Amino acid sequence: MAIANILITTKSYINYKSNIIFWKIFLIICTTILISCSRKSHIQYQNYSFKSIDGKPDYSNINYWAAHPWKWDPSDSVPANESKNLLNDSTVDVFFIHPTTLVNRLDERWNADIDDSVLNIKTDYSAILYQASAFNKNSRIFAPRYRQAHLKTFYTDNKFKAALSFEKAYADVKTAFDYYLQHYNGNRPIIIASHSQGTIHAGRILKDYFDGKPLQKKLVCAYVIGMPVPENYLINILPCKDSTATGCFVCWRTFEKGYTDTNYVSKETAKSIVVNPLTWKSDTVYAPATMNLGGVLKNFKNIKKHVVDAQIHKNVLWASKPKFFGSIFFTQKNYHVADINLFYENIRKNTATRINNYLIH
Repeated sequence: MAIANILITTKSYINYKSNIIFWKIFLIICTTILISCSRKSHIQYQNYSFKSIDGKPDYSNINYWAAHPWKWDPSDSVPANESKNLLNDSTVDVFFIHPTTLVNRLDERWNADIDDSVLNIKTDYSAILYQASAFNKNSRIFAPRYRQAHLKTFYTDNKFKAALSFEKAYADVKTAFDYYLQHYNGNRPIIIASHSQGTIHAGRILKDYFDGKPLQKKLVCAYVIGMPVPENYLINILPCKDSTATGCFVCWRTFEKGYTDTNYVSKETAKSIVVNPLTWKSDTVYAPATMNLGGVLKNFKNIKKHVVDAQIHKNVLWASKPKFFGSIFFTQKNYHVADINLFYENIRKNTATRINNYLIH
């Protein structure tokens, strides 16, 4: 068993202590947010008290989906100024794979328990609210709960344990995608979206189900964000050349402008695909902050326009330091957690553009 080779390297992938602190601050913020308007009838609300009989997810039960069109969940939330512009569920589906939220260094587990209510709430009001919701304007969102690998699997010296952990996580994601295809898809076009650990699994989904296979014709776009994607990882699915291309993929990793990471990025020997989310191109042309339609930071309800600029630098995306109340105390140079948040409105607009272009061709 092997971790998907979408990872160029895992050791020292995340500055562990810095991200622990960031996540704690981020989650405190999330718990203070009131849920904003939903775009659909409330068929069922989130249930966090379910218990798995055998420890495995049962995707016929929507409690095992962090986001699902048949219930209200945080992916249905929108910033207040957009609530009047939402469409009903469209003809396109988004299969979203959330990032790592099992980050407690005192937690000895290698994989999350599928019915861990505390962790599920944490996932829903961080990744699902702040990330998956970016794709809700024109699509139905399906985001499976899965037995995610612990953050330590990215930097541990125990590669065997890490491989087992990632394989268990991917097995759940694959099972969820199989169930989605069989019971929900109905031949609808698909967007694959992911962040961080989710992108490891999304890369394998693209390889196993789309790349050079019949389902590739149904791929609107893949937004595989937050991890390095080697330029030859996919054979038939190419990086998007502009904002309108379909059947392609985009990816980026965000760092503060001028920052050169010495732990892992600077040691990468393979070229990684990077697409600028302000221009949707892979060139190194600078995109000023005026092109940034808005990001979501501490307060999900408010869109902060022109929050950062963006420019591709080698294998990563450089961005200016975001400004918000208290940002003077924000010293993190790795903007990994905010890869989607910083470009929230540009992603929303771009998904609509690509969907429209897909449907008319």
